[in-house]
Amino acid sequence: MQTARRRLALALDPALLAEGAGFVSLDPWQRDVLQDRDRNVLLNCSRQSGKSTVSALLAVDALLHRDNALVLIASPTLRQSQELARKVRAILDALGELSPPTKQESTLSLELVTGARLVCLPGTETSARSWSAVSTLIVDEASRCADALYHALRPVLATSRGRVVLLSTPHGRRGFFYNEWVDGVNWHRVRITAHECSRIDPAWLAEERASLPAHVFSAEYLCEFMDDNAAVFGAQYIQAAMRDDVRPLWGTAA
Repeated sequence: MQTARRRLALALDPALLAEGAGFVSLDPWQRDVLQDRDRNVLLNCSRQSGKSTVSALLAVDALLHRDNALVLIASPTLRQSQELARKVRAILDALGELSPPTKQESTLSLELVTGARLVCLPGTETSARSWSAVSTLIVDEASRCADALYHALRPVLATSRGRVVLLSTPHGRRGFFYNEWVDGVNWHRVRITAHECSRIDPAWLAEERASLPAHVFSAEYLCEFMDDNAAVFGAQYIQAAMRDDVRPLWGTAA
């Protein structure tokens, strides 16, 4: 009876998953992301800020509380997808009797007795084309993933109207991660810099600032979308030069 009550509490408040799995506490932004189940999530967060942890908790919430849930994890490489899946497995194990037993498991997938599945994908466009009715799509290191992968993955949500979770630090003003951050619709955007993470020592962060190139530090720890360091002209100057009121010299009918 007590277990049933605890499972109901987890279903009503997914933030309690962290407590059930043994996490001491969640940051306010993590709790907010977990409790907002109806929106896609775009996590532009510093390295080591907890974005992988909250994404794993979102995956567990879907696996536990959606009938026949299918959670896909995609990354630039299969190894990176497997690393995030390991966090999901660890949370399920830590939940003990609050989690349904595992039916079958491999290095690439996990299936619970309820029919809920977790699958790891490599960062190739062809790997995204055989899936459907996906409950939750998680793209780790999203700024480093190819646009073709993301564009091929979006249709797997067509019938399920599933949730998308993009997590990354920035990697320049290009690609789908940047475009969704700037112009995307229906996103719960979260930006957490290293200065906002209590687990990162300010003194250590000062050493990192002194050791790393400024554009690297700004991207990895301050979550800023920087121009390519090799670019001749900055993106803002190129954008400012664009006009739609100038008639082309060729290529149009008279």
